[in-house]
Amino acid sequence: MLATFEAPDLQADAIDPAFRDDVLRGLADPIPSIPARWLYDRRGSELFDDITRLDEYYPTRTETALLTRIMPEIVAALRPGMAVVEFGAGSATKTPLLLGAIHPAAYVPIDISGDYLHESAAGVDKAFRFPVLPVVADFTKPIRLPAAIEAMPRLGFFPGSTIGNFVPRSATDLLRHFRATLGTGAKLLIGMDRVKPVDRLIAAYDDAAGVTAAFNLNLIERINRELSGTIPDGAFVHEARWNDMLGRIEMHLVATRNVAFTVEGTPFHFAQGSSIHTENSHKYGQRGSRLLLLAGGWTPLAEWSDPAGDFALILAEAQPNRFAP
Repeated sequence: MLATFEAPDLQADAIDPAFRDDVLRGLADPIPSIPARWLYDRRGSELFDDITRLDEYYPTRTETALLTRIMPEIVAALRPGMAVVEFGAGSATKTPLLLGAIHPAAYVPIDISGDYLHESAAGVDKAFRFPVLPVVADFTKPIRLPAAIEAMPRLGFFPGSTIGNFVPRSATDLLRHFRATLGTGAKLLIGMDRVKPVDRLIAAYDDAAGVTAAFNLNLIERINRELSGTIPDGAFVHEARWNDMLGRIEMHLVATRNVAFTVEGTPFHFAQGSSIHTENSHKYGQRGSRLLLLAGGWTPLAEWSDPAGDFALILAEAQPNRFAP
C-alpha cells in the first residue's frame, strides 16, 4: 500500500519559501548562483528524464548497464530485510533493478518534486509487493523517515552521480547527513562520474537537440511563474563549461544583452555576458571518490566500474566511529 509523508514546508499548493530565499539571495550575490535542486520542478524532472535518454548523455545508460552486471555481488554484500532509502528518487528509473534483486522489506523514495515523486512511487508500488513509503522533502535537510522502517537495516541509494552537483565541502556535509539519517551500520550505494575527455563532457551537458538547454532555461520560467518574475524571453541562454582546476562541468545561464527585471518586486540588473551559475557536476578519480566518502563518515567496501572507466558505483558502510586508528 502506498502512503505519502510530506514535509510541512513543501505543500503542493504553496511556494516553498526556501526557493524564494535562494533565488533572491542567489541573484544578489557577487557571483550570482541558484542551487541546482531548484531545476527539478515537475517540468524540470521531465526534461531531465529526457536528457538521460540522449545519445550524448552517457551516465545513465553506463550506470544502468553496470548496475545490471554487478547486481549479484551487491546482493551478496547486503543483509536480508533491508529498507531501501533513495535520496532524490525522481522517476526511479534505475531503482527497479535494485529492488527486484534484493527484495527489500520497504522502499522509501525521497524527492523535492512531490507530484512527480507520487507518480513514480505509484509505479513502483504496482510492480512490487513490499511497502512503498514516499517522502516529499529536500534531502539536503533533516528528514524524518517513516516509523515503519525504524527497526529495519537500511541501504541508502544515491545513483546518477548526483553527489557531483555539490562542491566538496557541501558533498561531505551531505554524506554526513545521510549517515545521521540512516544510522550507524547502514550501507550506501552511490554513483560517481569519472573524469574523461572534455569534448565528451561538454557534449553530455550541451546536447545537439537542446534538451539540456531547455532544462536549464526552465528555471527562468519557474522564477517568472512562481515568484512573479519579469525576466524577458531570450534574455539568457544555456552554457556548459569545463572548469579544469575544480574538476567539474558548470552550467550557466548567460545574459544575451544588458537586462533588467524584478523578482517579487526586487530589481536585478545583469550585463551582457554575465551569468547565473545553476549547476555543477564534479568528476572524481578513484582515490578522490574514496576520500570524499571517508570524509563524510562512510567506509568504502567495494567499488565497480564499466570497462571504459567512465562511471563507478561504490558500496560503503557507516561503521562505528573509532577512538583511534
